[in-house]
Amino acid sequence: MAQALTPELQRQLQARLAPFEALDACHARVIEHLQVLNRLIDHLERHSVDAPAREMAAAVMRFFETEAHDHHRDEERTVFPPLLAGQDLELVRHVQRLQLDHGWLEEDWRELALQLSAVADGYSWYDLDALRAGVEVFTALYHDHIALEESLIYPQARRALSDEVDGLGRRLAEQRRAYAG
Repeated sequence: MAQALTPELQRQLQARLAPFEALDACHARVIEHLQVLNRLIDHLERHSVDAPAREMAAAVMRFFETEAHDHHRDEERTVFPPLLAGQDLELVRHVQRLQLDHGWLEEDWRELALQLSAVADGYSWYDLDALRAGVEVFTALYHDHIALEESLIYPQARRALSDEVDGLGRRLAEQRRAYAG
C-alpha cells in the first residue's frame, strides 16, 4: 500500500476487504456441505431413508437454499461488477463464466432439491442413481467454480479495492502537500 494511507484509510480498506473473508468462509461451508451430500449418498445406499439421512438431507437443503444462494447473489452484486467493468478481457471472460456457473448451479440444485426433499421428509420415492449422478455433477461444478474464484477472481477484486484506496490515499496526500505549500 502507498505510505500516504492514514490509519483511517487503512481501516476503511480493511472494512472493504472484510466481505472477502466472509465469502472465503462460505466457500469452506460449501465444501463441507458437499461432503455431507456425498456421505448422504453412501448412507442411502446402506440404510435407505432413516433419521440420520433425513437430518443430512434437511441440513444440506437449508444451506444451499439460503446461505449458498445468498453467497452467489452477493458475488453478482459486489464482486463481479467492478471486474466486468475493467479492461482485462480475459478476466471479464472468467467472470462471465462464473455468472453462467451460478445459473447452472441453481438449475442443478433445483433438480437435486426435489430428490433431497423426499429424503428429508422421509419418503422413499427418490431415485438413488439420479441423485448420485446429480451430486457428482453438482460437486464437480462447485469445486471448479470455487477454485477459479479463489485463485483468480477474489485476488483480482481485492487488488482492485486496494488500488482504489491507494489512489485515494495518494490524492489526499497530494492535497495535503498543496495546502501546506
